Order: sequence, then structure tokens, then C-alpha cells
Amino acid sequence: MRLKAAIFDLDGTLLDSMYYWRHMFEIFLDGFGKKPKADLKDKLKPLSLQESADVFRLEYGVPGSTEEVAEGINKVLEERYFHTIEAKPYVREFLELLRENGVKICAATATDRYLVEAALKRIGLYDYFAQIYTCTEVGRGKEFPDIYLKAMEFMGERQEDTVVFEDAYYAIKTAKAAGFYVVAMADETTKEDEQGILQAADEYHQDFRSVEIEAEGRCARVGA
Repeated sequence: MRLKAAIFDLDGTLLDSMYYWRHMFEIFLDGFGKKPKADLKDKLKPLSLQESADVFRLEYGVPGSTEEVAEGINKVLEERYFHTIEAKPYVREFLELLRENGVKICAATATDRYLVEAALKRIGLYDYFAQIYTCTEVGRGKEFPDIYLKAMEFMGERQEDTVVFEDAYYAIKTAKAAGFYVVAMADETTKEDEQGILQAADEYHQDFRSVEIEAEGRCARVGA
């Protein structure tokens, strides 16, 4: 895989955080005495935080403005991002490998900036990223390719030299449809989508040890 620029999703790809997202909405709704519908998780997957807040307001009757509901969701997550969430295995080593080989690195996340920045700084990964883009700031979720295109534009590389790393099936399909080379990373929370991911992505890896890169004329891999 040849690349000059890398765009990383964070939750489920670099950060071991998807377990908390799986259960967070149940905890949030329980605070209002409400139960999630069976389709809630699938409905929220492609949405930004603000779009998710509107689902809670309009479909579940959670009181408050979009911004107030989004803030309430973030409060549930703060403890995890500020104190608990860690990097997935071999993430640090892979980011260092990219940096050593002159690859530019950006993040593209559906989580609000202050949460992911807190986690990345705490675990010592923040300085690897030239820029972090959030769906909230871009204005659209990952069912649209805007966030990847903005990151690529910032890094100033051609699309054929830019690789997107993702774990979520819907985001993998979005990036692939937009013309990117897509590397899918396994996560416990995406096992139900594994067959679709295998068909949609250019590569699929259990962790970053098996991801081989070609940069500046040579091939490299974590631990090789």
C-alpha cells in the first residue's frame, strides 16, 4: 500500500472506545425514563452528535435544544474520554512508523473535538496529527465524504496517495465511493458487518501489525 497521507477515524480504529458508545445512549435515555427502540443503534451510526441529539429530541421527547441535548450526551462520555479510553493495540507503533516515513496524518471523527483531544493528549497520541476534523465542525456526518475530502485538501496530497483507515461499515462505503483507498480495521462492535466490510474495503486487518506501507520508496511494517 503506497501512501503519502493517512486519514484516521478515531473511535474503533485508533481508540478502544466503541464499547462505551454501544451502551452510552441507553444510559443517556434511562436518565429521562425512556427505553431505546430496537433500531436506535443502527439509526445513529452515521450521524453526527448534533444529528443524534435531534433524534432524541424529536423521537424520544428529550427536552432541550439540540445543543443542550448534545451537551448532555457528551457529559455521559466525558468520564471515559478524560480517564479511561486507551489506544488499540499497536496504534502508537503504526503512527510512529508513518511519521518516520514522512506520511502526513489527519484524524476524521464523529466525536466532538474536546473529547477526542482529551483522550489523545492523555495517552500521548495527539502530536501525531497535523489536524483533527470533526463531523460537527464539517457540518455533515460520515454518510457524506466531506470530512475525508477536507482532510485530504488540508494535507495537500492527491487522492491516489491518500489512504483512509476506518472500522465502521457505512463510513468505509462512503470513503470508498468517494474514490479513496480504504483500509478497514477490525473491532468487536463491527463483527456483524464483517462480510460487508470485507467486500467494501481494499484491505481488512485485525490490528496494525499486519498493515504494510510503501512510503518514500520502501516497504515497512510494525515490528519488521
